[in-house]
Amino acid sequence: MAAGDEHAASEVLRGVARHLNCLNEDNKATRRRALELIRRDTLDRALSSGVQQEVFSALLQPLLRCLSDPMEKCRETSIAMITEFLRSVPRPEEALPYLMPCLAQRFGEKEVLEPAEELRLSAVEMLVLLVEVCGKNLAPFLSEMIRVLQRSILDPFPDVKRESCRCAVEFAKSVPEHFHLQAESLVKPLMLTVSHQHSRVRVSVIEATGAVIQHGSGKNMDDVLSHLAQRLFDDSPQVRKAVTAVVGDWLLHMRDRYSYFHKLIPLLLSSINDEIPEIRLLATDLWRQVGSQWEKENEDDIKDKMDFLLTPPPHYPPGVERPGLGCRELVVRNLGRLVPAVSHDVTDWLVPTRIRTSQLLSVLLLHAEDHSTQHLQPLLATIYRACSDSERDVVRNCLAAAKLLGTFVPPAVFLKLLLEHVTTPSSCSQPWTPLMVLAAVLGGCSGPLLKPHLQQIANTLVQPDVCQEYQQVVYLERLSSCVEMLLHQCESDCGSISLQLLQVLVTVQSLSTDPQLSEKALETVQLLCKVQGLDSVMELYRQHMDQLLDWLSSSVSTWSSFSPQRLQLQVVVVQSGPVIGEFLSQLMPLLCSCLQPNRDPEMRMSIFTMFAKLLLDANNTLDSRGLFCDESEQFLCDVLLPNLVWRAGRTAAAVRTAVLSCVLALLHGQAITPGQLLSLEEKLSPWVLSALDEDSQMSRLFACRSLSVILRLIGTSLHQEALNKIYPELLKRLDDSSEEVRGEALQALDLWLSSLTKDYDLELCSPHLQLLFQQLLLHLDDPDSSVQDRVLDVLKKGSSVHPVLLRREVEAVRDKHRSPVYCDLLLQSFSSPPTS
Repeated sequence: MAAGDEHAASEVLRGVARHLNCLNEDNKATRRRALELIRRDTLDRALSSGVQQEVFSALLQPLLRCLSDPMEKCRETSIAMITEFLRSVPRPEEALPYLMPCLAQRFGEKEVLEPAEELRLSAVEMLVLLVEVCGKNLAPFLSEMIRVLQRSILDPFPDVKRESCRCAVEFAKSVPEHFHLQAESLVKPLMLTVSHQHSRVRVSVIEATGAVIQHGSGKNMDDVLSHLAQRLFDDSPQVRKAVTAVVGDWLLHMRDRYSYFHKLIPLLLSSINDEIPEIRLLATDLWRQVGSQWEKENEDDIKDKMDFLLTPPPHYPPGVERPGLGCRELVVRNLGRLVPAVSHDVTDWLVPTRIRTSQLLSVLLLHAEDHSTQHLQPLLATIYRACSDSERDVVRNCLAAAKLLGTFVPPAVFLKLLLEHVTTPSSCSQPWTPLMVLAAVLGGCSGPLLKPHLQQIANTLVQPDVCQEYQQVVYLERLSSCVEMLLHQCESDCGSISLQLLQVLVTVQSLSTDPQLSEKALETVQLLCKVQGLDSVMELYRQHMDQLLDWLSSSVSTWSSFSPQRLQLQVVVVQSGPVIGEFLSQLMPLLCSCLQPNRDPEMRMSIFTMFAKLLLDANNTLDSRGLFCDESEQFLCDVLLPNLVWRAGRTAAAVRTAVLSCVLALLHGQAITPGQLLSLEEKLSPWVLSALDEDSQMSRLFACRSLSVILRLIGTSLHQEALNKIYPELLKRLDDSSEEVRGEALQALDLWLSSLTKDYDLELCSPHLQLLFQQLLLHLDDPDSSVQDRVLDVLKKGSSVHPVLLRREVEAVRDKHRSPVYCDLLLQSFSSPPTS
């Protein structure tokens, strides 16, 4: 020290000697005034650095004693003066032996002695300054620094926490060769603070954690990773960015990073799918650096791959940049450890964790490429569990991962496992999960690679245990999706499995209770036609109708009301339209077998109802080729009439109603010729007449309408004995409880009268006509005027059959009627010319 500086320092110290003595006074104002005067005579003067160093050395201990002053202003001034001296003196490290123990005693004990949070902040800022100006000279005071940081990181004041984290980062960088000895002491307070409500505090804690672990022993990595993983779901983008930067820095610079690759890689790769572009770009860039660095460090081990594996595999996902070799190798070499962790986290109770894990799975598979084959079984198990998730994003991400499996894994390998799970889905919580995954995997595989396996896939899908076992809408949707995916991927190659695919789609339509799903399945049928170059769905059915009917016939002996085959039959015959008329030789034996009276009544009822609809439009369905007439007679005698035999019970009555609807449709749809009907009249009429007494109103209505059609078609050809058996039963229906049945009965009686030809012996049959006229005249008094009008019309028709007999009957009862006007109108009709 120069003599001039020494003299100047002595002068300054003499000038402040009295003020230093005043620091021991009891009066707080005096102490405060003394500190201000000391500041004025030292720091506020333009002293040389040498003089300041000498003065600071002399003033340090009195100033440190002031840190315990009861007056806050004195403590504040003391801290401020020490800080300014440290910033200006040339050798601040000389103060450390006195300063650090004092700070540790004041701010590093269990009970922090400083109550003012602003002063605690100033003290930590002074520590940061110490680290900056003293650097490695702080190494002997490692324990004191750590003690202070342990307390200040947990300080209630957020700004103190942030400044403490900054101090920890700078201190770790300044004395790395000593810091690792006590670095783990800071891990616990940091982890207790990492979830602080202020995002800026969380960012500072994460950055400090990065420095502590980087320059520590690495023993506390596991204590830190779970907390950092949670911060990847933080609402603050800055926090997530900080985690990404810290993890990337560890992967690039941590000494023992190779031991932690399997734990750090998932954290960095998770940020590649962050919603913030800045974070995605940062994560991608850091990951690229990590891969490049690993390549250089392991160049000898991967030299062959660097020379020969530069070309992407065939059918690589379009629009996706292939990761570098180093990145791919890092994932491949750690995949065995990563898959169990992903499998665990994908079922986490927190939705964000499951979503981020499902996104990570796709990233890992994109890096692993064909190496995922050796981990296929646990990967599929993971995807199955994730696809059962109630969160749509999780399911969507895992299906994207499944698609990548289809891209990179050979079909022979993934089909061996997948198809087994499809046939035995009990291993999954939801039976449709394997089908969902299969559709996604097929979507990632190319058509040429799938072609040799099409038969195997189609034969699996068409198995009854697969396509008929479950009737949930979602299951059928997944089943239909598999077919649709095959058609999209293989197109014309699907011609070889067209029958199986059609069978699956028919089953989906038959079991579906959702109109939208049925419509979608029909669209897939149309797509099946398109890939084969067929003009319409009918052409497709024409191509496969033989096999479809054989397929249904093979199990017809076991059909019941619960059998899906009856619904499949309905889909086939309805959608095939006129094509079904070309295959009656196979269809009719099938119907005869399942419609025998001893078979399940509910099944018969549904098939009869379906058959009636076909008969109503016979020219465009069953009789499209004019072949049904050859079958109709046998069908009527062998199937319909035996099912009209009376049996007790409501179900049996409902079956008879369905049969009567078929009889009516058969007659009304002109699927049976008048000649055939005439020859069958003796067999048919008794059953129809007996149906007029059924309890079911619909049965009576169908019976009346059937008689009307019979009389219209062959009434004039019937023998009078056959005719005389009909009208008494119709007369009974005039008293029916149903107005509709009464109306149909009157119409049938009108047709009955029109059926009486010259061959009808009026003299012999006059008692029958007399009874008919008498009963009709009684109904001229019906309370319903519309019934009276219709009865009058029928009687007018009778006036042309036997006018003398009718006039006599009318005159005999005219005076007895409540409404004789109808009798007068009827008598007037005798004077008019008879109608034809």
